[in-house]
Amino acid sequence: MRFATKSTIALGCLSLLPFASVNADDAVVVSSKIDTEGSVLGELIMQTLERHDIPTEDRLQLGGTSVVRSALEAGEIDLYPEYTGNGAFFFDMADSDVWKDAEQAYETVRERDAEQGLVWLTPASANNTWAMSVRRDVAEAHDLETLDDLADYLKDGGEFKFAASAEFVESEQALPAFQEAYGFELSEDQLLILSGGNTAATMRAAAEQTSDVNAAMTYGTDGGLNALELVVLEDSRGVQPVYQPSPVVRESVLEAYPDIDELLEEVFNTLDLETLQKLNADVAVNGMSPNNVASDYLDSLDSD
Repeated sequence: MRFATKSTIALGCLSLLPFASVNADDAVVVSSKIDTEGSVLGELIMQTLERHDIPTEDRLQLGGTSVVRSALEAGEIDLYPEYTGNGAFFFDMADSDVWKDAEQAYETVRERDAEQGLVWLTPASANNTWAMSVRRDVAEAHDLETLDDLADYLKDGGEFKFAASAEFVESEQALPAFQEAYGFELSEDQLLILSGGNTAATMRAAAEQTSDVNAAMTYGTDGGLNALELVVLEDSRGVQPVYQPSPVVRESVLEAYPDIDELLEEVFNTLDLETLQKLNADVAVNGMSPNNVASDYLDSLDSD
């Protein structure tokens, strides 16, 4: 649940933030969104605090973006992982290009939310945005690493069939934006349009070569990418907004527990694209619990 829509966010942004003081022995209420990645990141945050004797209260997998954001604004929760690119909807800035640059996106959302008593901590480098991915065997056979490489491959008549949702194919911010930026155009015969927006279905179609599909709409940190032997093609021209996960905490809570900043920075600095893909896959593909995935990962960091 990386993306939010303007309509679902609007009401939440109208709520007034409480600035009540926090005592040093109050539990930090940690929350997350209801999807796989949200649960993993939430567990990483909560367990990191607990390992350093900061008391927590578990409110993980609370709901979608609008629910969790509103709960933070209302002071019902204290801390949760959010995506920088969602600032476009929080602040009615969807048409701004700042969201396509990682540093600008982070600084913009950090500065805007600071006015509301919300603090964005160090983000992960992983970018969970819309992506075009291809089967690994195709990528390796034709040296496909970026969308520029894909454009050259298509111009040379390379075999290509892409599974995607109707939204991805039709939205001006998705496939049409990729095609315009990289100078290619997929024909109807090169598309398999699946109902809904579930990337699990598009990835499975590519992995199983359903109707000759060899590429799929994905998100950058989808857990099934490695398991299904798919490779994300780099968006080197920055077509898509950047969605880096970052802990967001109420300022009063950070004042009571200032160590939160450094503790979470150490963890989130390790979450590059491949690492987050693997952690998500352990839950979504391998059936592990988010609790165990986070615990094992933090143990591995402690042993390094």
